Amino acid sequence: MSEPHLHATHPALIARLKRADGHLRAVIEMIEAGKPCLEIAQQLHAVEKAVVNAKRALIHDHMDHCLDTEHSAEDRAELKTIARYL
Repeated sequence: MSEPHLHATHPALIARLKRADGHLRAVIEMIEAGKPCLEIAQQLHAVEKAVVNAKRALIHDHMDHCLDTEHSAEDRAELKTIARYL
């Protein structure tokens, strides 16, 4: 079994995603309660932005700490692959 791949920023990222998870659960409750679509759409937009920001933070952290500064061919390929998710 391999060692966990952890960064110093992961606890903050986890906290951010847990908040987004709670927010998403609240949006589901809004839908179940029949709240107005405009309110639901606004809250879904906030959840979406939170997840996008978490994804960006993860990718930027990976680029800063996991890719070799000597730009090996393997790291260039990985950078090209992960950058697609930005």
